[in-house]
Amino acid sequence: MALFGFFGRKNRNKALIEGIYAVIVARSRLEVFYRDLGVPDSLDGRFELLTLYMTLVTRHLRAMPSPGPDMAQDLVDVTFAQFDAALREMGVGDVSIPKRMKSMAGAFLGRASAYDEALRANDHAALLSALRRNLYGREPIPDGAVEKIAQDVLSSVTALEKTSIADYSAAQLPFPSFSV
Repeated sequence: MALFGFFGRKNRNKALIEGIYAVIVARSRLEVFYRDLGVPDSLDGRFELLTLYMTLVTRHLRAMPSPGPDMAQDLVDVTFAQFDAALREMGVGDVSIPKRMKSMAGAFLGRASAYDEALRANDHAALLSALRRNLYGREPIPDGAVEKIAQDVLSSVTALEKTSIADYSAAQLPFPSFSV
């Protein structure tokens, strides 16, 4: 599907996808991740959390009947359009944008694959490993932080499994409340 192809069919779909994107961004920006769980409050840390929650939503949409898979692709398209805009706002030159976007796409897809594989296999150790590696890198990790995030991921997956296309159409994503 062409970039924003779903949007070309109906302009209201653009607003819908952007609404879903906004909910995912809000989830990934919860202060608890940065303040209490030690995820670096940096461009990288925010990218990692956005990728995590975007993966949870898109994997669910892809498993749904039509138009779920199209919505998932359009959500990824919006995400990368936002990445592109953020790079430009940071002053990255036009010549460097394609290289940076290719790098971000590889990182996004690699992380999405790791999370998806761990969740499909119900492999808690693999999920913890992926979260530890991606969210923290070489940064110190507060005690119990990775486990708390893993529990939120699993609770979010369970909640999303109960979400219908109608819920998505209203940009109603049932992320559970999260605090430490």
